Order: sequence, then C-alpha cells, then structure tokens
Amino acid sequence: MRAPLPHHSLIQALEAAGRIILGKEHQLRLALACLLARGHLLIEDLPGVGKTTLAHTLARLLGLDFQRIQFTSDMLPADIIGVSVFDRGKGSFQFHPGPIFAQLVLADEINRATPKTQSALLEAMEERQVTAEGATRQLPAPFFVIATQNPSHQIGTFPLPESQLDRFLMRLELGYPDHAAERMLLAGSDRREMAAQLAPCLGGGEILALQQAARTVHVADALIDYVQALVAHTRTSPQWQAGLSPRAALALLAAARAWAQLDGRDHVLPEDIQAVLPSVAIHRLRPSFDSTARMNAADVAARLIEAVPIP
Repeated sequence: MRAPLPHHSLIQALEAAGRIILGKEHQLRLALACLLARGHLLIEDLPGVGKTTLAHTLARLLGLDFQRIQFTSDMLPADIIGVSVFDRGKGSFQFHPGPIFAQLVLADEINRATPKTQSALLEAMEERQVTAEGATRQLPAPFFVIATQNPSHQIGTFPLPESQLDRFLMRLELGYPDHAAERMLLAGSDRREMAAQLAPCLGGGEILALQQAARTVHVADALIDYVQALVAHTRTSPQWQAGLSPRAALALLAAARAWAQLDGRDHVLPEDIQAVLPSVAIHRLRPSFDSTARMNAADVAARLIEAVPIP
C-alpha cells in the first residue's frame, strides 16, 4: 500500500505556521512529524523564545480541541485528570473531566510541577486513557501533548524523571531567532494576535487518516538494521550512561516514516532517520563522563552518525 502524498492542507499548515514562528521551519516540520507519528513533543528553552506561541499556532491550524494547563508547584493530579463532585439532584457523584480531555494539550512549564503531578500524565501519554477513582476513561483522538519546560538550572523547577522523558517522542529547542527573523518580529504585528486569527487547515479526522497513512510508509530491512545498529551502539559505547530503549527505536522508526511522508515518499531513506535522530535521542541519552554535562541535539546525532555507518 502506497502512502499518499502530503495532504495539501498539511503543507498549508506548515507555511502558515512559518509566518508566525519566524525562521524555525525545521522545528515546525519536526513538530508536525511528531504528531503524524502519534507521539508527544517536549520543547525546552529559555522563556520568551516562542514555545507557547508555537503550541497555540499548531492548535489553531490543526483544528483541534485545545486546552492549556499552566503547571505550578501547588498543582495536584486532580487538577489535570478531573474530579468527582456530588450532584444533589441525582444523588450521586458525577465526574467532571479535567483539561487532559482535549485533542491537543499544552502542558506549559511542566517542570514547575512536582513529580507527583507530572506523573498524572504518564498513563495519558502512553495509553491515551486516564484512570480516576477506579474508572478508566478514554481520551479523545487524535491526542497530542506539547509540553514546554524551562532549563533545569532555573529557580523553581523539578527535573522530569527518565520515565516521563521517555514518553515524549521528540524534544526540541527553538533557540534565538536569527537577525533577519528577529527584525521581522520586531517590525511586525503581535504573533499571538496573528495566531488567534488563523483559520484551521486540517481537522481531527484528516489528522487521524494521515497518522494511519504514516504507518504504511515502507522501511527496508537494511534501514531496520541501521536503526538497530544505532541503538546497539548507544548500549555498548562508554560515552553513554545507558543506551536507547526498544521504545526509543520504535520512536525513531515512526518519526522517520512521518518525515518521509512529509516529503511525499512512500519509503524511508537513511537521511530521514538522520534528520529525526537528534530530537528523538537527545532527551534519552546522558553522557557517561559527566552526568551534568549538557550536549545539544546536533552533538548527539553527530556522534552516532559518525560512529555507525549506513548499510
């Protein structure tokens, strides 16, 4: 079964998002690939570089039901999942869904909440369901979490545990805009206002179909060997404290399929794997020589790509 060419509305969404988030076309494409791969996205960067604006822009363009959760240190899991309230008229408790029951959830400044509250997202992100008060409730489809976090050295942050980080298919950094993009930003209109005026290019049903199509993109046996070789290298190399898990290998394949789909191809190339490798691996690998050392995604990918030859 051949994967269809990228939906014209998907291309329109990319172009429209690029007019709001200036100079970040590669990051926007990665974000859409993450959605097509049925993953979740973590954006880590300094305050004020456009993390929240990116989430708002995607929510508008994708036509998804949107909820924003502002994480704080005093937030409780019930504030995310929901709570049962006694209804006098019915004489029973009625469940009131929390903001997690949306198609696109922005978990803003997720690392300002305590680990107990962060863990409320684990089941939702992995199983696309939540269990509250003994009952399991399905989340809407598609279900896409975009979480933002400030750098861990900033005051008032709690580090995300490895189990939580592993639920994110990709981690991105936006960084400062280049000179030309910043000039356009300063001379132009307010980006939040521009995002609020965007018309949807897609709907939930179209996204579900595109996600299904992404699964049909062909991966040759040689490229599966390549993914296995990349993963195996991280497990045996003394450079890393621990290697990539089988979940990370599946995430790498899913992301590569989505990247190929965005190019209109029905098969994956080695370049697709290399294009998504930095964002898939960066938050799952920690250098063994210094547990506090910080490496950017390009450094991680460069080491792996140099060490593991393409079949």
